[in-house]
Amino acid sequence: MRSLLSILLIGVPVTLILCLVGLSHGFIEDSQRRARGVGADILIRPKSSSMLSLGYTMPIALVDYFRKQSHVKVATGVLNATVEGVTLGASGVDLKEFDAMSGGFVLKSGGPFQGPDDAIIDEYFADQKNYHAGNRIKMLNHDWRVSGVMESGKLSHIVLPLDSLQAKTGNTGKVSQIYLKLDDPANTRATKDYLEKLPALEGYPIYALEDYTSALNVNNIPALKGFTIVIMGIGVVIGFAVVCLSMYMSVLQRTREIGILKSLGGSKGFILGIIMTEAFMLGIGGTILGIIMSYGAYWLIHTLVPASLPMVIVYEWWYIAGAITVVGALLGALYPGLTAAAHDPIEALSYE
Repeated sequence: MRSLLSILLIGVPVTLILCLVGLSHGFIEDSQRRARGVGADILIRPKSSSMLSLGYTMPIALVDYFRKQSHVKVATGVLNATVEGVTLGASGVDLKEFDAMSGGFVLKSGGPFQGPDDAIIDEYFADQKNYHAGNRIKMLNHDWRVSGVMESGKLSHIVLPLDSLQAKTGNTGKVSQIYLKLDDPANTRATKDYLEKLPALEGYPIYALEDYTSALNVNNIPALKGFTIVIMGIGVVIGFAVVCLSMYMSVLQRTREIGILKSLGGSKGFILGIIMTEAFMLGIGGTILGIIMSYGAYWLIHTLVPASLPMVIVYEWWYIAGAITVVGALLGALYPGLTAAAHDPIEALSYE
């Protein structure tokens, strides 16, 4: 029972590490997929903004300016707004322009906007909130009608009319980003370089969309990387503490058995090896249980909040989490193992 409880307690930080990594990768992959689904070649963001910054805007008049530039086939502006926490947002679009750029949303039910208070939601958000075409939903202190449910993977989980979202958020005449579709994707690099040299666009971050999506990865998010290291450190500490306590109690309960082994010729290294092997097996058992529980967490998150928390299973982290756990377990078993190896066989055999 002690061993089973130890495996369970070791499995919890493994699950924690795998869920954190799965969520971070899930957010990045979801963002990449939705950005690529727009069908643009170039992305322009507001001055002073970074790749992941929110809340910055720029004049929508810039959209007309970009339409006049060489090789630009379609230009459209999008306004972003946070709907729920920091994980779920909505995008305001000019539907006609966006359809020309992306080929349009693939609707599974309902249809496009019919009025200024209509909203199109993707299947993940619809499943999360149990919404259907025709339902009324409350967002941004306003009632919206779900005009359609679309396939996920394009721009945003929630899409609203641009004019309406601008009015509701106090951003009339402003957009959060501008997408450009060129007459030939081969002109992307040259067009980007040309736009960056225009005096009117000085200070505006301009990205080739493929470069932008490729740069979206967990290694470029310093806060997330540091948080992951902290969680891994917690995993090592928990594994160390659990195994140290478990193995120390095990040594106390097996004092007589250790004395018998030593009286039969068992060396200190032999006794230490037994303790360390048991700790290693506890670490392996905790890792396997943690992986199993991470699948349970994945199913639970995907069932309850698929739009807010897009989690994925990151297989390469199984080995990293396992190594962290086993190292913590072996470190935790070192002191009890040395204590057992130092037992005097005569005293151990007389132990009551």
